[in-house]
Amino acid sequence: MIEETDLYTTLGGVGEGLFKEKGSRFLAFAHHVTGEEDVARVLAHYRKEYYDARHHCYAWMLGPDRKRFRANDDGEPSGTAGKPILNQILSAGLTDVLVVVIRYFGGIKLGTSGLINAYKTAAKEALNNAPKIQMTVDEVVAARLPYHLLNEVMRLCKEEGIIPVLVYEAESIMINCRVRKNCAKRFVKKLEAIYGLNLI
Repeated sequence: MIEETDLYTTLGGVGEGLFKEKGSRFLAFAHHVTGEEDVARVLAHYRKEYYDARHHCYAWMLGPDRKRFRANDDGEPSGTAGKPILNQILSAGLTDVLVVVIRYFGGIKLGTSGLINAYKTAAKEALNNAPKIQMTVDEVVAARLPYHLLNEVMRLCKEEGIIPVLVYEAESIMINCRVRKNCAKRFVKKLEAIYGLNLI
C-alpha cells in the first residue's frame, strides 16, 4: 500500500473573497503559483488593476514541504495583514498558493484586532471558494538503453502507469520518467533488473 506522504494539496483555479467593515472593503484573490516569478507576475497584475487601492497585502507558500513562504503587510501595521493571510494558507493545508488581499480604506480605522480579522476573513473566503487539487511529489528517473530493450522498458512503464519521454540517439535511447516519489525505488529496481540498461 502506498503511503500518502508524497501527496500535497494546491489550488485548481482562482478563488475570490470579499469582506466589508466600517466602509473599508477587502478584496481577496487566491491563486495557484509554481514559483516566485509566478508570484511577482500575479502581484503586478493586481497592483495594476487595483492601482487606486490603499494596500495590496499578500502571503505565499511554495513547495511540497511548505518551507518557503513570505507574508507582506504593504504598509498596514506589522503583523496585521500578511501573517493572518499566511495563517489561512497554513490552516487550509495548502501549498504553491498566493493570496492577495486588496484594501480600499473607508475612512475609519479598524484597530489591530479589526485588521487581523478583516484580512483573515477575506483570505479564508477566497481559499474556500477556490477549487482544490491533489498533486504528487515526483522524482525524475533517467536511463540509457539499446534499441532492442525499448519494448521491454515501454511494457514496464505501461504497467507502472508512467509516460516516459524518449530521446533517440544514434546507438541508444535516452529515457526520462517522472515517477511518484513513493513508487520510485520500486520502479528503479525493476529497471535495474533489465540487463543492458544503464541508469543515469
